[in-house]
Amino acid sequence: MNQERVLSLVNRVVSADDHTAFARLVQSHQSLIRHFLRRLTAGDRAKADDLSQECFLLAYQKIHQYNSSGSFSGWLHTIAYRLFLKSIDKVESICFDADFHAEKTAQDSMDADIYAEQLMALLNHKERAVMTLSCAAGMSHAEIQQITKLPLGTIKSLIQRGKSKIIQAVESEQIKQQVQS
Repeated sequence: MNQERVLSLVNRVVSADDHTAFARLVQSHQSLIRHFLRRLTAGDRAKADDLSQECFLLAYQKIHQYNSSGSFSGWLHTIAYRLFLKSIDKVESICFDADFHAEKTAQDSMDADIYAEQLMALLNHKERAVMTLSCAAGMSHAEIQQITKLPLGTIKSLIQRGKSKIIQAVESEQIKQQVQS
């Protein structure tokens, strides 16, 4: 959905409390937010769905605060990320999640998701967040900075460190498989 259309829908929600306009915004962004949260929650679909619902509820309540200086998607990702951070503060043990190099070892998309989640489990929550935003959501470093409020250098370091950990794990796994063969 283009930015002009998004702004039109946002204006309708703010000015007329148009539920249909908000439903269209949810429909066009829901899968992105769910996917992002599923990655952050290490594949915990129930938790991701709960956080996604909270995200859109909060977005509806705060939509009047959205300014068009950034993308609506980035604004939603920021809300989702902050909700995720609050949720990990409340819960002591959380699964971790993954998304990279899965096609090298997985046979189908379900196996790829499981493998990706296992790889992401190797990363801390900041590395998972920036890697998911960068690789899965295709966001720029500047957009990631807006969402996470982390310094640009930190974002670049986290992405590099995350990639290195994942590559090392994939290579290690391939060596194990070759030795077992």
